[in-house]
Amino acid sequence: MGSVLTVEVNNLYPSLTFSPDSIDRFFEKIFALHRHDCSGSLSVAFLDRSRHSRIHGDFLKDYRPTDVITFPADPMEEMAGEICVSVDQAIEEAANREVEFAQELSLYLIHGWLHLVGFDDKEDEDRKIMRREERKTLDLVDDLGLWPDFLLAPGGEGE
Repeated sequence: MGSVLTVEVNNLYPSLTFSPDSIDRFFEKIFALHRHDCSGSLSVAFLDRSRHSRIHGDFLKDYRPTDVITFPADPMEEMAGEICVSVDQAIEEAANREVEFAQELSLYLIHGWLHLVGFDDKEDEDRKIMRREERKTLDLVDDLGLWPDFLLAPGGEGE
């Protein structure tokens, strides 16, 4: 029997909008591609840089800005894990890398999910594998047109 996963989104970035259906369709495909042995809810939080950095510091003792923080599954609570992403980081990186904001933010969600299903990026070899899986997943999302419809309200960038 396959695990049943739902996505619970907490958008704490006021100028970010999206349709919950687009997130559900996106994750449905990612869940099918990279299976997780937990069922329950995957929590996703969209945060500003200061709140994201505070979480990074409180839990990982590193207050520097980062893009994605994941918290592992808790089967007792029926939690498949948590992915916290920095919207400000995605805005900045999308501009630096000259990619669409929605694709950069989607990459963070994919990266977080890959961590939750066991991929690591601490060592060079593991990082290469992680990048390959990210690329494979991004290509599939692109081929199927499953990008979440992330939008930022005008003037909503930055803190």
